[in-house]
Order: sequence, then C-alpha cells, then structure tokens
Amino acid sequence: MPSFSISKLCVLCAITTAALLSSPANISGVAALDPWQYDLTTVKCPAVDRVLDHTVHITIEYVDLNPTANTTILMVHGWPSLWSSWARQIEEFKDEYHIIAIDVRGFGGSTHPPDVQSSSTLADITGDLVCVLEHARVSSAICLGHDWGAVACYEAARRRPDVFSAVIGVTVPYLPSSGPFHTPASLSTSIPTLSYQVFFERNTSQAVVELNRDIRRTLRGTLRSVDSPPPPGFLKSRETFLGGWEGREIPEIPYFSRQEEDYFVERFSRQGFDRSLIFYAHDNRYGTWKSAREQGNYTVAQPVLSVLPLNDPVADWEHVAAFLGVDEFLPGLTTKTMQGAHWPHMEFPVVFNGLVRAWLEGQGMGHRFGGGGHDGYKAGGAGLAGEGEEQRVRVRVLVDEL
Repeated sequence: MPSFSISKLCVLCAITTAALLSSPANISGVAALDPWQYDLTTVKCPAVDRVLDHTVHITIEYVDLNPTANTTILMVHGWPSLWSSWARQIEEFKDEYHIIAIDVRGFGGSTHPPDVQSSSTLADITGDLVCVLEHARVSSAICLGHDWGAVACYEAARRRPDVFSAVIGVTVPYLPSSGPFHTPASLSTSIPTLSYQVFFERNTSQAVVELNRDIRRTLRGTLRSVDSPPPPGFLKSRETFLGGWEGREIPEIPYFSRQEEDYFVERFSRQGFDRSLIFYAHDNRYGTWKSAREQGNYTVAQPVLSVLPLNDPVADWEHVAAFLGVDEFLPGLTTKTMQGAHWPHMEFPVVFNGLVRAWLEGQGMGHRFGGGGHDGYKAGGAGLAGEGEEQRVRVRVLVDEL
C-alpha cells in the first residue's frame, strides 16, 4: 500500500491551485503582455539554397534581453508560432538570465531562402541558431524549444555540444534518427492525428492557400487548449487542415489577450504561411535524417529537461518517448509531465515556469538567491496580474516535491 503524508497532500493542493490559477480563462482575463514593447534585433545569416546551389543571406529577427547575465537561454518556437509565444517565460526569467527569443526562418520577420522544400534541414536551422548567438556575442546557451523548436534544440545540441550546454524540450520528445526514415504517411497509419502532415507534405501549395485565406482563423483553429479544444476530426485529414472546423465559429485563442492575438496575426500577415511549412517538407526531413545517419551519433550528452503535456490532441508524447527509447540517447534526461494540450507553457505558465526553474537550480544553472533579491521568483511579472507571489510559492512547494 502506498504511503501517504501531509506533505504529499500539500503537494496535491499546490498543483491543483496552481493549475486553477494559471488556467487559460484566468490568463485571458488579466492585463496582457504587450509584444510591441520589445525591440527586435536583426542579423543576416548565411543559408544554402539547394535548388539554386549557392549561399544566400537570410534575415533572422530576435529579442535580446539582459545580455550581461551569466547564463543565456535561447528560445525556439514551433509551428505555427513566433518569438512572443515565450512571453510568459521571458517575463519570468528575464531579470536573472540572458534571454534570446527568435522568429525561426520563414516566420514573422525572419526570411527564408527561395527554396522551401530542401533548404531547411535541422542542420540549416542549427546554423541559424549559432549565427544568432554569435551576433549576440554568446558562446554557450541553454536551448529551450517547443514543438518543432524542441526538435531543433535537440538536433542543435547533438550537432554543436560546444555551443549548447543543455536542452529544455517542450511537448515533443527527442526523436533520434537511429531507426529507419518514416514519412508522415507511414506514421499517420498508427497515429491518425498526424494525417495533416501528409497534407502539408504532399500538397504544400494548396495548404498554404488554405492557411493564408484567413490568418486569424488559422491561428485560432490551431492554438487551442484543454478547456477549449478543437473538434474531434481536427488533424485527421490528408486533404485539408482546417476542414474539421468547417461551419463552426472558432473562439479566440484562449491563452492570448486580443492584443497578443493581433500581434500574431500582424506578424504572420507579413509573409503568410508560404515558407512556414519547412518542417513538413519531405526533402528537409529526409536531409536531416540522412545527415544524422552519416554522422552516426544519436546521443545528446548534455543535461535535458523534457516537459510533456498529458492532453495533447496530436499524440501521447510520453508513450512516443517510451516507444523510441529516448533514455538510451539522453543520459542526462529528466522528464516531467503536466496538464496541457499542445501548448503547456502558454496554457499553464505558472506550473511550467516552476518546473523549469526547479530543474535549472537542480543543474546548478539557477539564480535562486540572485537577480535583485528575488529569491527564486519575481514578485509579480509585468502584466501578469493573476500570477503573484503566493502562486509562485505554491508551485515552489510542488516542484521541490516532484
């Protein structure tokens, strides 16, 4: 019979309270972060266009905060997202860490080589990340990535252990290239919710037209939560992405204020989704796999925190990680699960930030007693009226017990 104690009861109370206080409904009802208040830095990075067979230069935009801090966290978003998806992590950690948050090539203000299908392997994106760090005069960084950004961080750490000292991967676990190459078509036979990737891969032009038709509707249809989920058929078609929403009104993004949603719409309207489907292109995916196979090393030896949501409509990522045996390739792995759909860092930022902070401190990369006397947490971030010191203390109790 499992043991039970008052301390365990307190932990249970803490996670319940934190989850309630950081629920999407609560977040959307407080004063919003203003993404326009952040200045964006621009850097020109070399990029290979494999169709033109020469090097071009692309623009990468990024936010750069607190550059004198000892430890840098590089934040890398997934699809469809932007640097500002990390807003609540930026506000949480910016006084103690050097924060760099990028728009990945092809998103927002960051451009892309003319060729989309074969010129953005994860090796190419690793080059972008290193280019940004060099421009910011940073020699080493923790890579924090979500979704495809997590996949990019794992690959960057594998390729450049001299630059990336640790990885925090959110939602998607490490996907080693040790096994045979799998197409979205083959994967979707066992995971039907990956069928949309077949549409993106095989009908990219048609997918772009559909996504660009109403950018706000596309973003609202994709960025859903546990409390405001997509329709059951969403993601399961090889012929359309938004078809599951046909005839339905899509609510506002539940964890964004209208201001934050408007910012996403404005940034995506600059170049549409035309160059954002790079992660789904066959040649990019195969090129990534082939390059790793040729190198023959699939281990990421650095410390790794994998944060997996329990309610993602895309996949059961905890099961995927176990099936792939990622422990074999990640000797420094710590895995944490939490409530959340595909976007746990935005849905439940108090809990997510607490997990990250506890892990950083456990790895000796924290600033618990630094940062202007914050003692581990800021006393209320700007614009986060619902996330005060009391909630942070409760989350500290939780993560110390995990």
